[in-house]
Amino acid sequence: MLPTIAKRSFRPFYMGSIFDDDFFPALTSKTSSMPAVNIREDEKKFVLDLAVPGIDKKDLKIDINEDVLTISSETKNEVEENSDGYKRKEFSYSSFCRSFQVPDNVNREKIEANYKDGILSVSLPKYEEEKNKISRQVKIS
Repeated sequence: MLPTIAKRSFRPFYMGSIFDDDFFPALTSKTSSMPAVNIREDEKKFVLDLAVPGIDKKDLKIDINEDVLTISSETKNEVEENSDGYKRKEFSYSSFCRSFQVPDNVNREKIEANYKDGILSVSLPKYEEEKNKISRQVKIS
């Protein structure tokens, strides 16, 4: 079980790297392959918007395991070309994985996702709170 800081807040997991700028400034790049994320909340739901341009919908994966929502992608490309005595072979690999702790008030059975124009939106609806809460005084015996 992962620790919870606040009952109703999302907390992204981030593990620093031994190769951070502080240790190896020449090895690190200022660009990141980790997608940016916006987290919105209203009275009915949380919404996570991830900027994942250029990634095909079929390469995105969303898993929920107890109180952790994980969004990941892995793509591999290989191109081989032979023409006019030239031979070229290129390959590339990219991946990311973002994990978020899901608050207790989210209905995990109704989580939905939509991908449009390079933005992955994940909707996490909250449980409906009781409208007629009973209040009473408890007698001490």
